[in-house]
Amino acid sequence: MVVTAARDIEGATAAAQCVVRTHERLVEFLRAGQTLAQVDRFVAETLADLDCKSAFLRYKIPGHPPFPSHSCLSVNECIVHGTHLMSDHPLEAGDLFSIDIGVNHQGWIGDAAWTYAIEAADETALKLMESGRESLRRGIEAMQPGKPLSDWARAVQHCVEKEYGFLLVRGLGGHGYGRKLHGPPFISNVLPRYPGEWPDASKKFEPGMLIAVEPMIAVSTASITSNSREWPIFTADGSISVHYEADVLITEDGPRDLTEGMADLPDIVG
Repeated sequence: MVVTAARDIEGATAAAQCVVRTHERLVEFLRAGQTLAQVDRFVAETLADLDCKSAFLRYKIPGHPPFPSHSCLSVNECIVHGTHLMSDHPLEAGDLFSIDIGVNHQGWIGDAAWTYAIEAADETALKLMESGRESLRRGIEAMQPGKPLSDWARAVQHCVEKEYGFLLVRGLGGHGYGRKLHGPPFISNVLPRYPGEWPDASKKFEPGMLIAVEPMIAVSTASITSNSREWPIFTADGSISVHYEADVLITEDGPRDLTEGMADLPDIVG
């Protein structure tokens, strides 16, 4: 979606900041011993307090049942789309917990994710989280008006795979958004390997574009596994993963991170 009117930009910014506020409250809430159902209930209560509704709850795509949770709750090898029904096992110290929050606030969508370590993190987990945060930052810097969408992927892929030695999950990526949760263009996190693999790669960033960008990174695989009729998506080899997402408005002066403040969130909580 392309937005140019000041009131529309204000609406999109307010929705994005509701997501930031929700993550800030989660930081104070999360701890070992909680179940995914308890976390999702906290998200639902927080969204209501912020005058929002979940953009994920009952979301539908072909071949899947309606999404059952207020938020996406993905632990360790679950990359994205984890639900509160996925497990009743309590969170444990050392778990990597990626939480994706999508809101509808006064007709505008906000959609951003962050990964937290519960109480502690080993060296690999800390490095993996650092790669996610840093690749997101560099990728956003590359989202310059008039430049191709592939500049985002080039920056993110070089950071994650060349500098940190991890792997970006293939087949998943970011998207346009606005008054709807998902829309064109698709934003791959990796450069295309052959013509036609990513048709939008040469499309240009244009002022007014609203784009949710989201590196999804695993320790040792770029492949996924999932039940075709269920929501959660896992790393193919069971290695741990992280997910970071920001909402970006392209302006004539460059990218503007509408989810500003997410980068101040901690790695370790509880």
